[in-house]
Amino acid sequence: MAVVVLSGVLLLVVLGCVCVFRDARGDGPRWVHVVAVVTLAAGEVVSRSGKRGRRGSGGSGGGGDDD
Repeated sequence: MAVVVLSGVLLLVVLGCVCVFRDARGDGPRWVHVVAVVTLAAGEVVSRSGKRGRRGSGGSGGGGDDD
């Protein structure tokens, strides 16, 4: 069951990336632009949540990779 769910998520990610690429080239219908915007927004949300989690972890890494 987990393999089916993960395969579905992987398929959505790949299709979202294809839509972002086609939208950047400017050769796609309106729905490609909409999917590209949603994909980029979801990526931004995931990126910000990951940064927030690392900042509050309290580890003694000392690396400081805050871009």
